[in-house]
Amino acid sequence: MVEAHPWTTRRLSNPRLDSDSPSDHPLSMPTTPPAESRYSLPSSASSSFVTAVSVASWYLSNIGVLLLNKYLLSFYGFRYPIFLTMLHMVSCSIYSYLAIRVLSIVPFQQILSRRQFLKVFALTSIFCFSVVCGNTSLRYIPVSFNQAIGATTPFFTAIFAFLITCKKETAGVYLALLPVVFGIVLASNSEPMFHLFGFLVCVGSTAGRALKSVVQGILLTSESEKLHSMNLLLYMAPMATMILLPVSLYVEGNVAAITVEKAIGDTFIVVLLIGNMTVAYLVNLTNFLVTKHTSALTLQVLGNAKAAVAAVVSVLIFRNPVTVMGMTGFAVTIMGVVLYSEAKKRSKGGGGSR
Repeated sequence: MVEAHPWTTRRLSNPRLDSDSPSDHPLSMPTTPPAESRYSLPSSASSSFVTAVSVASWYLSNIGVLLLNKYLLSFYGFRYPIFLTMLHMVSCSIYSYLAIRVLSIVPFQQILSRRQFLKVFALTSIFCFSVVCGNTSLRYIPVSFNQAIGATTPFFTAIFAFLITCKKETAGVYLALLPVVFGIVLASNSEPMFHLFGFLVCVGSTAGRALKSVVQGILLTSESEKLHSMNLLLYMAPMATMILLPVSLYVEGNVAAITVEKAIGDTFIVVLLIGNMTVAYLVNLTNFLVTKHTSALTLQVLGNAKAAVAAVVSVLIFRNPVTVMGMTGFAVTIMGVVLYSEAKKRSKGGGGSR
């Protein structure tokens, strides 16, 4: 007769797991990670993905608004650049309010004084001039030529910085501007669709853009007056709308009634205008996102490449004629801008003259 093995079991214990034999021990199983960690990318990969998406969105929105403006103003027959710019400002007002006050993408900042308000209004006036001139130029010259002229912004920035603030750059910086000017002269002389008025207003747009950047650096210098770019747009867009509406009605006639009449007969123009207005805001939003995820210098480099991409895409879509000399001039201008960026970086590192 086999004697039963006397043993007792402690409450909440398992006798087979209490054995001292290693072979009797269960395998150590890792704990199951939470769902969010199982399906999330590593931080570096996630950051790179967000940066890539931001840059791609910035390119698409910039090139998209250029092509839509060109199509509306030159091919579709909507020949009202001032009113179109005003519509852009209306959309920027609405979307900026939603982004800041509703979605809280960036903290809301208030204008604290009448003096600060007047400074923002001055910037808005320059901004309106620049954007209206840029859109007007698209009625007369190809997008590729428009982008070539726009690449000369550093040239005008250096001039205005010297004239307004007496800020002097190093000799290397000024020398780097020579191919910028030479390239645009070369491109202008060989542009098959050259239009003098279109050329002049595009130069005015480029100069206005440079003037705004210089004046903004002067006016909003104190920490109490500095506004985030998205907050600055929140205030500038409604001001620009109030400036542009009477100017549009005076210069372009009863354009609001004309637009409504066109929309009744052709609903496709409504789709075009709403899409154009939305993309115009996305240019500003993606510009902020690219700067946030990269740097101002990277944004400048990407901008140079964007001008070349926009020129190529516009030629492929609109089939505007180009010459070898024109492409060479554009390439020389872009090369000059790259040299200018490098010279500026070296002068800052070495404490350039003031």
